[in-house]
Amino acid sequence: MSNNMKTLLIGAGPIALEYAKVLKALHVPFEVIGRGEKSAAAFLAATGIPVFTGTVQEYIAANGVPDAAIVAVSMDQLAQVTINLVTLGAKHILVEKPAGINPDEARSVGRIAEENNAKVFVAYNRRFFASVIKARELIQEDGGVTSFHFEFTEWSHTIAKLEHAPGVLENWFFANSTHVVDMAFFLGGCPAKLSSYTKGGLDWHHAAVYAGAGITEQGAIFSYQANWCAPGRWSVEIMTPKHRLIFKPLEKLQIQEIGSVATEFVTIDDKLDKDFKPGYFKQTEAFLHHESGSLLELGQHMINLDFIDEINKAA
Repeated sequence: MSNNMKTLLIGAGPIALEYAKVLKALHVPFEVIGRGEKSAAAFLAATGIPVFTGTVQEYIAANGVPDAAIVAVSMDQLAQVTINLVTLGAKHILVEKPAGINPDEARSVGRIAEENNAKVFVAYNRRFFASVIKARELIQEDGGVTSFHFEFTEWSHTIAKLEHAPGVLENWFFANSTHVVDMAFFLGGCPAKLSSYTKGGLDWHHAAVYAGAGITEQGAIFSYQANWCAPGRWSVEIMTPKHRLIFKPLEKLQIQEIGSVATEFVTIDDKLDKDFKPGYFKQTEAFLHHESGSLLELGQHMINLDFIDEINKAA
């Protein structure tokens, strides 16, 4: 990537700070847009980089269309900011997951991006964990995935106490649980058939217990479950003809050999995941270098929304 490229970071909050750390490490010159004076001052103090306080429209009117843009604003603003960028002529955009506060917003972004011939990618950073990169190598060596299972239990007793923009809690599965869903299907393959069930509910979310199963386009069998009213944690398990690959936590990879009940942690080079927010360095690098192999294109995200909606259906 040429250093003459104009890279724009939209947002000045905690996630934007993580991207700024990566961009500086990559020696990529960039400019920043933020909405609030307080967050702009905090960003400047943390990074030494001044923030343009205003709208995307005002910035582009004064400075022109960026060659690359990273949208790292609050979830309730993701869709509108990305739409503004696209309609103003931006063609290469990385938007924080899940590209909208709900699937309908994400679909709107997708339609407008397609109409304007813009390449938009959704930043599901777990695709770039060192544990996931190593697992993909092992899956390839073993001849593919035969089955997999994942769990996306959320700690509802703590989530309800957190402050969020209106609409975030009501869409918590889309806002948060899809981190696990995307990782599981990225490794195991997209569903061709899916049967799903939900049960219960919370004061702030329509479902609390999930279970389902199906078969992928490549013929692997999968299952999943989650219970937001019981103990649990995120996890993914991938089965190949030779190994069981266990992500619990997702940042680590354990392996079980066929014919053994013992599991052991796989040695992985996860220095970048320790020095930066996990997955962010390689994800940002891939985006800036137009290496789209593991990045989730918004067009594919729109297709994925069909099975995401199916998993999250009302009881």
